[in-house]
Amino acid sequence: MGMSAGGGGRGIKAEPNVVPMIDIMLVLLIIFMIVTPALAAGFQATAPEGVNLKQHPEDEEKDQVLGIDATGRYYLNKRPIRNEDLGSIIKGIYDKRTTDKIIYLKADKELQYEKVIDAMDVVAKNGVRVVGAISDQRAGTESTVEGDIIKNPN
Repeated sequence: MGMSAGGGGRGIKAEPNVVPMIDIMLVLLIIFMIVTPALAAGFQATAPEGVNLKQHPEDEEKDQVLGIDATGRYYLNKRPIRNEDLGSIIKGIYDKRTTDKIIYLKADKELQYEKVIDAMDVVAKNGVRVVGAISDQRAGTESTVEGDIIKNPN
């Protein structure tokens, strides 16, 4: 199909070389055939556990701790609140602030991660800029930092 620009057929041809393109497509097809079943199987996420935890003084004027129990109920600074009221309560607290728009989140280990994400969405839409996760001391470990929250005997 190409036209020769000179005598003898040594001119430039404008034909696409499809062999490398087919090779690339076959490699991508194989990759997707291997990766797709692994994605469908999913993965199990577990909450992190700390080893060297330092005690964090709670100042209710400044630090807000949102807790979520195993059933999905919310607690703000260890006081139960209705799940429907979380947005309005958080908005009332964080609209007054100009700095330190941080909330700490502590959820039950057996809680579905979807419920944690839902809570994080609610607080983010109502004025919180940073969500910090609170972890538990890893079972069977002892912290090496002075002033730790928990000392686990071995």
